[in-house]
Amino acid sequence: MSEPVPDQEPIVALQRALVTLSYLLTRSQAHERLAERAGVSARRSDLWLLMALEGVGGVSRVGDLAEHLMVEPSHVTRQIGRLAAERLVERTPDPRDRRARQVAITPHGRTVLGRLQDARQLTLHQALEGFDARDVAITAELLNRLTEHVREREAGEG
Repeated sequence: MSEPVPDQEPIVALQRALVTLSYLLTRSQAHERLAERAGVSARRSDLWLLMALEGVGGVSRVGDLAEHLMVEPSHVTRQIGRLAAERLVERTPDPRDRRARQVAITPHGRTVLGRLQDARQLTLHQALEGFDARDVAITAELLNRLTEHVREREAGEG
């Protein structure tokens, strides 16, 4: 394996840090402990879909939600079926097109999402103990900018 070019070293370091952090925060055992702490049984992918749905205002067409999640609509449709069975989301008519359906997060879904997010924030707060609040804010800002940039590039290639 060749040595990274000097100006790529920060990118290599960032890539390693992001992969490691992502793994640590999203591994199954961590999610199971988090869900247990929150008193819910939602899967990791359920949490992501509920967060995405909440992030777009709580109601979305399946295709739009799939696009936002950057997955195939069939994946979202199957997952919505499971979430609807658990009363976390419900299918509603689309007011713009009677043939189409939307998915909406239910009050129960919002409660479950809130409990999971509270538990996740507590875990993250404990992990960041000793970090300066300004450093955390700057890191969040940079990661949000990076996320948005990647989303835009992905959308442009799709």
